[in-house]
Amino acid sequence: MLRTSWTPGPATPDGQVLVSVTAFTANHLWEMPGIYRAGTRLARLWPTLDGAVGHWLWAEPLRRRSGSVSVWRTRQAMRDFVALPVHRQIMRTYRNRGTLRSTTWTMADPEPPEVWRQAMEFLHR
Repeated sequence: MLRTSWTPGPATPDGQVLVSVTAFTANHLWEMPGIYRAGTRLARLWPTLDGAVGHWLWAEPLRRRSGSVSVWRTRQAMRDFVALPVHRQIMRTYRNRGTLRSTTWTMADPEPPEVWRQAMEFLHR
């Protein structure tokens, strides 16, 4: 599995945070470059997102899988990101081109290595 380094956001964790994990499996290998570009386009927004604590992007290109692990100060901060026009457009574009799995949970005072460890449990199911 390839992954980016931990990218901190503008928010600092303060007690409970929301962790979100997504895993998209593309129907075709040739979709992967476009999916990668879409993910990096969203990642460039990270420093400007209210409530964004940090994230990783990850990929298993030959398995046609990619996604993110993100940490948010609140569920509303994550919802605001999901509602962004650029995010909605990407989701419309790829909706029928693969399968999406996702989950969320809360953690108190998370450390990035522990967030990643728990995310891997979900990603390897």
